[in-house]
Amino acid sequence: MINEIKADAQTRMQKSVESLHHAFAKIRTGRAHPSILDSVMVSYYGSDTPLRQVANVVAEDARTLALTVFDRSMIQAVEKAILQSDLGLNPATAGTTIRVPMPALTEETRKGYTRQARQEAENARVAVRNVRRDALGDIKELVKEKEISEDEERRAADEIQKITDKFVEDVDKLLAAKESDLMEV
Repeated sequence: MINEIKADAQTRMQKSVESLHHAFAKIRTGRAHPSILDSVMVSYYGSDTPLRQVANVVAEDARTLALTVFDRSMIQAVEKAILQSDLGLNPATAGTTIRVPMPALTEETRKGYTRQARQEAENARVAVRNVRRDALGDIKELVKEKEISEDEERRAADEIQKITDKFVEDVDKLLAAKESDLMEV
């Protein structure tokens, strides 16, 4: 019973860290990376479709993304979707290829993105702690129903705390890596 609670907590904490990974992928750095465009949706014959399903996105060099649209009639729609996204990118069409140059980040925008990254990391830490709170509540319920002893409760609480500390440390490592990536000129 306790092992199930710990396994569930660990799975949910892992999902929080993965969610942070996705949030960090949306915060752009000075370098071109295809995942920056993951949040862009294109109007594809009346329905919103993720950009990756209508075009192939590759990093041409450190500052340029190249998109090859699968359906040539969709080139204008893809270009419009990139322009309307809140990423501040200006695509340029050259035949069947759309090139998206990544503007250099100013010091002010770097600091803004760093603040955004810190906020996302704090949200992930809160999510991990909420999972810990839920797991400890489940264990207290088991003690109330006299299914486990207080010693087992204490041991389980310590183990859950260790799991929580590990995932909070993972969040901190991800944040440190993202901050150094953002501040790199």
